[in-house]
Amino acid sequence: MSFRPFTSESYCESDRQEAWQDVLSAVGLKPSAASSVHAGHATASRRHAEGVVLAKLAAGSQAVSPLPHPADDVPIVLLPAEDGVTLRTGAGHQIISVGQLLLLPRKGDWSVAFQRDLRAVVLSVTSEAFHGRKVSNPVFDEVRVLPPGGFTEVFSRTLETSARNLETLSDPEWAAVAQSLADLLPTFVRQLVPPTADAGGTVTQAAILHRLCQTIERRLDDPELTPARVAELEGISERYLQKLFEGSGSSFTHYLRERRLQRTSTELSSPAEAHHSISEIAFRNGFNDSAHFSRAFRHRFGLSPREFRQQELERAAASAAATGQRGWPQQALAQLRSHHPSAVARNSAAPVPAEASPGAEGERRHHHLAVEAARVHWGYFSRSLQPQIEINSGDTITIETLTQHASDDPERMITGDAGAESVFHWTREAKNVDRRGAGPMDASVYGRGAGEGFGVHICTGPVAVKDAQPGDVLEVRILDIVPRPSKNPDFDGQVFGSSVAAWWGYHYNELLAEPKPREAVTIFEIFEDNEAPYARALYSYRWEPQVDPFGVVHVTYDYPGVPVIAGSVKRRHNVLDGIRIPLRPHFGVIAVAPREVDFVDSIPPSYFGGNLDNWRLGKGSTVYLPVSVPGALFSVGDPHASQGDGELGGTAIECSMTGTFQLILHKKADLAGCIFADLTYPLIETATDWVLTGFSHPNYLAEFGAEGQSEVYATSSLDLAMKDAFRKMRRFLMSVKGLSEDEAIALMSAAVDFGVTQVVDGNWGVHAILSKRLFENVPRS
Repeated sequence: MSFRPFTSESYCESDRQEAWQDVLSAVGLKPSAASSVHAGHATASRRHAEGVVLAKLAAGSQAVSPLPHPADDVPIVLLPAEDGVTLRTGAGHQIISVGQLLLLPRKGDWSVAFQRDLRAVVLSVTSEAFHGRKVSNPVFDEVRVLPPGGFTEVFSRTLETSARNLETLSDPEWAAVAQSLADLLPTFVRQLVPPTADAGGTVTQAAILHRLCQTIERRLDDPELTPARVAELEGISERYLQKLFEGSGSSFTHYLRERRLQRTSTELSSPAEAHHSISEIAFRNGFNDSAHFSRAFRHRFGLSPREFRQQELERAAASAAATGQRGWPQQALAQLRSHHPSAVARNSAAPVPAEASPGAEGERRHHHLAVEAARVHWGYFSRSLQPQIEINSGDTITIETLTQHASDDPERMITGDAGAESVFHWTREAKNVDRRGAGPMDASVYGRGAGEGFGVHICTGPVAVKDAQPGDVLEVRILDIVPRPSKNPDFDGQVFGSSVAAWWGYHYNELLAEPKPREAVTIFEIFEDNEAPYARALYSYRWEPQVDPFGVVHVTYDYPGVPVIAGSVKRRHNVLDGIRIPLRPHFGVIAVAPREVDFVDSIPPSYFGGNLDNWRLGKGSTVYLPVSVPGALFSVGDPHASQGDGELGGTAIECSMTGTFQLILHKKADLAGCIFADLTYPLIETATDWVLTGFSHPNYLAEFGAEGQSEVYATSSLDLAMKDAFRKMRRFLMSVKGLSEDEAIALMSAAVDFGVTQVVDGNWGVHAILSKRLFENVPRS
């Protein structure tokens, strides 16, 4: 009865397919023959009892069908958690919406396709659950799609609630839930009117709806297709047509759009269609407005049509290479590239040109990206951002970054600095960087301003890397980090930073002294001592309500960037008196763009990097990041002068810095044998160690779907982060170092250091440090 979690992070790439098949088979399913067996990050929460399996599944795009089962058990129950699901039966295709419940026979010719992501609750009940009792089950050999409402609604909510609490139920509680589901399901099935002639109008309506869908299918290429036209062709009223679709839990418009999008996605995935342009494919599937098609496609699949096509054809090429097929995917890709402008042409309209040193063709070049309002994105990552510059693999680039906490002491960290003044400029009349965060622009939730502060870091970039494609790995070498001195004549050449103990800190509900709660800001000066550079506290103050230039009152430290008005706080000097904090200069945020959605909160880190907040990302270190969007779209920000593991109070010593990086692209086809060949997370390398980053949720965007950016804050824990770090280190030692599982566990317990990276970033982190010295005497193969 134990809880059985599954994550693809536990397995190397070659083993994930079989492991995922085992997950599906536990609930009576298998990957469809025409489907990719497993795409992307996958998780499953499963609980077993005798004859009962309840699972909450999350994975990439794929289709599933029944696993042959000898007994005539009650049907499999599947409850989709998001739109974009298509049911295929012998009668044709049907669009399935969230809230509809699928009853799936254990035999037959059917499949359920998840066009974007598989996210569903699945219940499998077999005869063993009834402990020898005879249960009267109606013959169930056809798929049933049940709209929400009545008994269906009750049963669906019971499934959802049970699946959400799988991990927290005790064994006796789960036994009771499992038996209740087992007893309820046959009762539920018997309540359904069997699809026979006795069903009268129900069968007639189903037949008419099926005929309507066939008519639509034959005319998908007609951009003028309307409900009135289809109703006329079928000899029924338009009102009755709409009623039939509503009764199936859909609508004419929704069905038509979904089928057109699905057909275009299928054709864009096909190498045989590579000679046709995207606009041709869209037009012949009924889209006569390319801008509307592109928006609808991106909303539906999370990528532009061009990015989707490139990704799918790259995947086809990789699959063909793996199975020994040669030629046609590469030919298709070459054909595709000849039809479309390169990333250079596509991104040539960057708002502010960056500087590059001259160099002969083929030589490595050095670039410089200065900081100003037009070159930063504040509080979010996005696959839709236009690159500030495109560079070649192997090029170096100097990137200026600003701490988002400079407004904690504007006199020392903003005044006189043209770049900082450009970014932080905010008056009653204008705000140079309006969007601050991934939230809504209309500030509809908390009313704190555009973006709401759902993400806080000032990131410079992005930088596109030429020819980078999903599946590649970007190696980021940190060549140098230097502090950004004050440009205020009163503090010329001095360097300052800020540390905030704020409401998001781990300590906030554990305060002893009054007033409780409270927030404190400490301003530091940074000293570049040749032997031991350090930071020393200048003063601190407790946060007092601040009124921003737009008139919004900030009772708490809502988010960085709210200007602190001179004289509005009481400074306390002689704090941390005599204490010198050794410097650990590093960038808290190093990221490539995630693929899942357009605006991603910069606070929770994930597979794409982001707010890693690991001080080991300093000068001389390297981080390897899996590329998931064309161009990679590399950004850097959140510079720190120093930080302890944990970052307990909410921030490190935040200090504007300038970094010099070398970006090296490793193509997917060339990764075999590399230490990062199977990379699904940020991997840090220092001169002495490998540092693997574990998170409470290794890919929260894939795991939780549309609710990911809020759900991750609610469910993070060190226990989950430790499990992820362990799983990744086990996988690393087994797949990269060739150890058995028992050897890997023995080595981890004896020689691997696990540490708390941070407990303040929404997605908590634990890192695992593996010393390179351990393998110095291992014979080379």
